[in-house]
Amino acid sequence: MTLPRTVHLVEVGPRDGLQNERQMILAGTKVELIQRLANCGLHTIEATAFVSPKWVPQMADAAAVFAAIRPLPTVAYPVLVPNLQGFEAALAAGAETVSVFAAASETFSQKNTHCSIRESLERCREVVLAAKAAEVAVRGYVSCVLGCPYEGDIAPQVVADVAHALFDMGCYEVSLGDTIGVGTPEKTKAMLAVVARRLPLKKLAGHFHDTWGMAIANVYAALEVGISVFDSSVAGLGGCPYAPGALGNVATEDVVWLMQGCGIDCGVDLDALVDTGAWISDVLGRPSLSRVARARIAQRARLAGV
Repeated sequence: MTLPRTVHLVEVGPRDGLQNERQMILAGTKVELIQRLANCGLHTIEATAFVSPKWVPQMADAAAVFAAIRPLPTVAYPVLVPNLQGFEAALAAGAETVSVFAAASETFSQKNTHCSIRESLERCREVVLAAKAAEVAVRGYVSCVLGCPYEGDIAPQVVADVAHALFDMGCYEVSLGDTIGVGTPEKTKAMLAVVARRLPLKKLAGHFHDTWGMAIANVYAALEVGISVFDSSVAGLGGCPYAPGALGNVATEDVVWLMQGCGIDCGVDLDALVDTGAWISDVLGRPSLSRVARARIAQRARLAGV
């Protein structure tokens, strides 16, 4: 087994991490979070989502947030769009990369986007065609790849079919999401083995949630298979309103610690990241969900004699 020498992290905290927060977060706070994350060495930061404020009120300030970002030349700031209307709003705001999404579960698709998987993919196709014309890059997401809150286990072949559809229509990369965090390492490997028959591993990313405490183990399992791109969220922020009980994304701090322990370069300053996670956690009024961050902060306190 040879692990990748480098790994690319896609930070999703500002969008996926914050979108379901009940308290409304100021646009300035979101922008500051994005800036802090960029200063940690992260090169892809999902900034916001151009979605209906009726369904996701936390993202109603998407245009204002995106306009206020002071972009670094080495950082990409993709945004999520659910349909052609969202894409047009993102394009008007100046977005250069967008993300589209579909699910591997019919029931979840209906709950999340009020349409079937097939209809969802058609919406994605409309966005991809418009994006190609505008020279905007498109990334794809597949939800519920290791389980659905309504249907239970999901057949890996369905995941492969949806992922291939997104890739075939023009998504440069497809992120496979364990939306409700029920996956285990062996299930992760089995799913990836099936998907890899349809898509090159280098075109896939892992997106793991930590509901059952397996997120970091699943990241390592995906590493063993050959995945070298992972979505993560500072302080473990996130969740899903359509997945009852689902906790946040795998914490970026925990992924960086894992990569450092494996001798894998991901280009991120862990201490700066811990500080950023502590800051946003304080803003939200709750402790970080990152075990590495908590351990690092405790270690600092001991060394300082506090």
